[in-house]
Amino acid sequence: MTALQTARYTVSGEHEICIQEAGDPAGPAVVFIHGSGPGASGASNFRQNIDAFVAAGYRVILPDLIGYGASSKPVGIDYTLDLFTDTLHEALTQHGVTRATLVGNSLGGGVAIQMTLNAPDFTEKLVLMAPGAVAEQMSYFTMPGIAKMVSGFGGPDFNLAEQRRLIGNLLHPDYADRIPESLVAERFAVARTQPKDVLARMKTPNLGLRLHELKKPIFVMWGLNDEFCPESHARLFLDACDDVRVITFARTGHWVQVERAAEFNAYALAFLAA
Repeated sequence: MTALQTARYTVSGEHEICIQEAGDPAGPAVVFIHGSGPGASGASNFRQNIDAFVAAGYRVILPDLIGYGASSKPVGIDYTLDLFTDTLHEALTQHGVTRATLVGNSLGGGVAIQMTLNAPDFTEKLVLMAPGAVAEQMSYFTMPGIAKMVSGFGGPDFNLAEQRRLIGNLLHPDYADRIPESLVAERFAVARTQPKDVLARMKTPNLGLRLHELKKPIFVMWGLNDEFCPESHARLFLDACDDVRVITFARTGHWVQVERAAEFNAYALAFLAA
């Protein structure tokens, strides 16, 4: 795997955001924004995609959102979409990124959308995999995947077996038995440092009401068997956005970029090059 360089930046609230990078520093910037869940981080969510984008000449940027990875994990606060977006945008600006394609999965998709709405000139294109925050937050709690994520996260009984189970919930059963032990261990190490607030006090708006404001080329990918963000939400983009294309994958869960890594890489790179 391509070696990653790491930098840290202090942003508003005296929080620190960790950013890893690979590829050509002079190449077009692609920012990969990870989703939520115990142990999530930029590198662990996109490990199967980094090499393909580096080989294609892109500057690959992998931030850890506040509360995740190696970034600050404050307690006693609400983890709002504005908090995720604003601290990330500050860190990217300090990192020298002034324009980029944003690639976002789940919560990261919501962050990518919010950042584009806040700073349209920053975003060149959007690649979204099962993006969240496009419906009322409570509606997501009716999804079967959310119920399966109830666990001992944050407690003394949280262990590697439970971490593996949580990762497996994100995937279609066809893929779940191929989860690398290295991924389980990597995410478990992060999860043990996360406060419960990062999930219990997360607050997201309904950006579905604002999708018509997006004037960038958009590529949406969704697993038909996603149990966290319903595949039917792809229609929201088709109905509202001027320049959008959608691909749905059969026998695929919430992690298109992992479960369909080769196809995701090929489709996304073709979209970026178009």
